[in-house]
Amino acid sequence: MKNILVTGGAGFIGTNFVYYWLNKYPEDHLVVLDALTYAGKRENLEKAEKNPNFEFVHGNILNQTLVESLFVTYKIDTLVHFAAESHVDKSISGPDEFINTNILGTHSLLKAAKKIWLDKKKEPHRFHHISTDEVYGSLNPADLPFKETTPYAPNSPYAASKAASDHLVRSYHKTYGLQTTVSNCSNNYGPYQYPEKLIPLMITNILCNQPIPVYGDGQQIRDWLYVDDHNQGVDLILKKGNPGETYNIGGNNEWTNLNIVNLVCDLIHEAFLQNKKLGAQFPECSSSKGIHPNKLITFVKDRLGHDRRYAINAEKITAKLEYACMESFETGIQKTVQWYLSSNDES
Repeated sequence: MKNILVTGGAGFIGTNFVYYWLNKYPEDHLVVLDALTYAGKRENLEKAEKNPNFEFVHGNILNQTLVESLFVTYKIDTLVHFAAESHVDKSISGPDEFINTNILGTHSLLKAAKKIWLDKKKEPHRFHHISTDEVYGSLNPADLPFKETTPYAPNSPYAASKAASDHLVRSYHKTYGLQTTVSNCSNNYGPYQYPEKLIPLMITNILCNQPIPVYGDGQQIRDWLYVDDHNQGVDLILKKGNPGETYNIGGNNEWTNLNIVNLVCDLIHEAFLQNKKLGAQFPECSSSKGIHPNKLITFVKDRLGHDRRYAINAEKITAKLEYACMESFETGIQKTVQWYLSSNDES
């Protein structure tokens, strides 16, 4: 049995990880530490809180004393670190919070882990750090996808803060022997995502008949990964990954932002045509009146320093850890749209 501390477990990917892990490993004990900032919602974990092997702690990863007490109280042997500020726009307008949470917060966790797992008594352990493909910078259309050996070239305060935290994690392995792993993932989508990110923002705005903002020409390219395929990758890294290694987790699924917007518009309109009850549930949605929601697409001024393309080469995790996506994009995006429609929760 593992005792796992999940930071940021009330956020989007963390919530999905909690349900993934409790379902697959019911004998393990999960402790979530979350500060419940705007994107972390405790109600996301209502079903988990009925599980006797689940604990929720409201607190900040910057509180090293609290983190150390959790290590001791719950005999933590594995830490999965999702907690982060991750919205690029917010990092441009207010980078300080990203420096505090993503760099200083990660360092606080590393110091706690070193003190409890190494300094007092050497214990079997794993510290897994969740990062992003944005640390590698931007690709041109003809460039090969990012590999684990791609030099870091972050272009936003968010990406720079994640790059710094990646380096700190690596340093604690190389200097102190902390058993760390890092995963850099492409754009995640799926249930529970806060509607500041592209797909849930689109869905929310469509249902409320609000404009769908598209930056610039909408031709920015992203590699999209269903959230539980990401969590499956983390699972494999924890089980079979080598300490000190980095693994890229990607969906091999590149789309332009504009094509994603049009696809989601089509899926929602089709859902309204097939299920007349949705019209009563979301009367403001244009699809309830037979009007296609692509009429809401609005091009806005491009974001400062907007990276043109991200793409992940996942050959390493595929070859060494036998990783393969379980969801096709067609099934994953359908599941995502249906979850937002059935949740009847615009937040």
